[in-house]
Amino acid sequence: MVNSFEAHDLLWGMTPAQLPADAPKWVSDALGAGHPVVVRRALTAPDQVAVGVRGRLREQRYAALMPVDAVQRCVKPQALCHVSINRDVPALRALAQLRPWLDDSAWVWGVSGSAGFELACGVQALHEGSDLDLILRTPHPMDRRQAQAWVEVLEGAVCPVDVQLQTPFGAVALREWAGPARRVLLKSASGACLVADPWLALEHVA
Repeated sequence: MVNSFEAHDLLWGMTPAQLPADAPKWVSDALGAGHPVVVRRALTAPDQVAVGVRGRLREQRYAALMPVDAVQRCVKPQALCHVSINRDVPALRALAQLRPWLDDSAWVWGVSGSAGFELACGVQALHEGSDLDLILRTPHPMDRRQAQAWVEVLEGAVCPVDVQLQTPFGAVALREWAGPARRVLLKSASGACLVADPWLALEHVA
């Protein structure tokens, strides 16, 4: 199987036996319970995918490598846009509030972070103080004025909303792209760098 997974995809199939011997017990417990792992940005061999394991506590995050041939199921953030669960927390209320507007936008969007994890597998990850994490697939540039208009809409949500723009070369925070800084932080598999245009390929060549 070729590693074609993208950051924020949720993968099922990793087992405690695939962890290093010094992995914390909570990591083994999470995988033993059948929880998915989340794809993270990192360079790997073609037969591996960089993933993160989530624990019950916010500080419980563990970076690991998963064999690609162990993947049994993949759920992408955009598959979670219209999933609903019977839980009343601010992040899910914000999602319901913003969903019609997001659907009407010109971009493919998805749910990531704690909200995406809970919607995908039903394991409670959200609490009253959780932000709503969203991704926006932006293969073509979003100009800064449009980004500023998005931020204005998001300010009206019932909880803080964090949107990452997924460009062909990595991810940049919507709020940063909407801000006054000339250069913004672009996160890619090879690391993070400051760029003036996250959609300009030549700028990312070292």
